[in-house]
Formats: sequence, structure tokens, C-alpha cells
Amino acid sequence: MDLNTIIGTLATFSIVLLAMAMGPGGVGIFVDIPSVAMVFGGTLGVTMLAFPGNDLKPFIKIMLITAMRKKVTPTEEIDRIVSYANLARKEGLLALETKLQTVDDTFFAKGIQLVIDGFGADTVRDIMELEAEWEKQRHDTGRKIMDQMGAFAPAFGMIGTLVGLVQMLQDLSDPASIGTGMATALLTTLYGAMGANMVFIPVAGKLEMVSKQSGLIRSLMIEGIVAIQSGEKPQLIKEKLKGFLAPSLRDKVAA
Repeated sequence: MDLNTIIGTLATFSIVLLAMAMGPGGVGIFVDIPSVAMVFGGTLGVTMLAFPGNDLKPFIKIMLITAMRKKVTPTEEIDRIVSYANLARKEGLLALETKLQTVDDTFFAKGIQLVIDGFGADTVRDIMELEAEWEKQRHDTGRKIMDQMGAFAPAFGMIGTLVGLVQMLQDLSDPASIGTGMATALLTTLYGAMGANMVFIPVAGKLEMVSKQSGLIRSLMIEGIVAIQSGEKPQLIKEKLKGFLAPSLRDKVAA
């Protein structure tokens, strides 16, 4: 679980809500259901128009990826791969099958299964690189969806404000109602800005970072799995995989 995402989200909304609550009228004056419906309903609608249905099906999963993903470090993966290499060297590749029951990562498990099944190194690499590329494309699609929603939300906020102003200007017979009407019209702009800058754009940025980190881990896994299949020495595998780490992290790999 990525605690930074959860803590950051809670802190952001708490600060904004606290500032609203401390002002005249409290939080209640910032609540307007039609404005919420126009901004977020409109954003969702045009997002459905902009993307195919197959890309939108995993929408909730995309949101959860940023908050609930299990954080895996490259050093942990190197340690795991080296331990698998030691086991394969001592007891043979078939001994790795006993390890598969404890593997949560389906990508890594598939690679090890290909090795156990006796596929050649080039075949294993081709299959795993294709899997990694499809995973990257799924992440990129999720990021694009969030980026677009971050652009659509402020636009619908402005549309809502214009609609509110037109409705207000239709009846200027009561000057006392102008201030209230203007405030209500501006709420859609507020909702659009909050949705874009407090949810959609940050999530898009997080997904981009997740994709980059995942790509690094996947490349490391592929090199390690292919090295195990080729029967390379565990020490050589470890030194080779250290090339994926920053120099300051290389000493953290288990001896």
C-alpha cells in the first residue's frame, strides 16, 4: 500500500475543508448539488466519449493502483532472483516449482513457469518482454484517462459558471439576489479546479511514476529469469542485476 498517496490525499482535502469551515458561512455555502452534477457528470460523460469502452472498464482499478499497489524495491527483487538462482543451481530448475505457490506477482510467476517448462532463453525473453509492454500500455492508458479528466473538469467548471451567469442575468429585478446567484455560479469553477488539481492530475502523475518504476522492475525480472534459465552463477546474476540500481543502493543487496 502506498501510504504517501493516502496521506497526501487526506491532508489536501483536510486543509481545503478546514479553510472553508473557518470562513463565514462554513462548509455549507460551498455545497451545490447541481454544480457537482454538471462538473463531474459532464467530465465523466465526455471521458466516455473520448475513450473506448474497453479502456474505461478498469477505471476503478486504475484509481486503486495508485493507492493499494504493493511497493516492491529493486533490491528485494534482486535478492529473490538470486535465491531462486541458488536453488536452481543446487537442485535443478524443477525445484523452483515449489516456490511458485508463494509468488504473488503473476508476471514473475509466469516467467519462472516458462523456465520450469523448458523454454529457451530467447523464447522466455520474447514472451516476458511482450507481457511487460502490454502492462506498460495499460498504465499509459490509465494515465491518459486521468490527464483528460484533469483537462475536462475545469472546462465544465467554466461552462457551469457561464450557465449560472446567464440564468442570473435573466432576472435583475432583485439586486439582493445577484450576490447569491454569482456565488452559486462560481461554485462550478471551484469544483472543476478542485477535481482537476486535487484528484485527476495528481493521480495521472502518480500513474506515470508507477509505470516507470514497474518498467524498471519488469526489465530486472526479465534479465534475472533469463539468467536463471541460462544456468549462470548466482553471484554473476547478482552483479549483473546491480546495474539496474543507483550506486548508492547497490550495497543494500544481500551478500
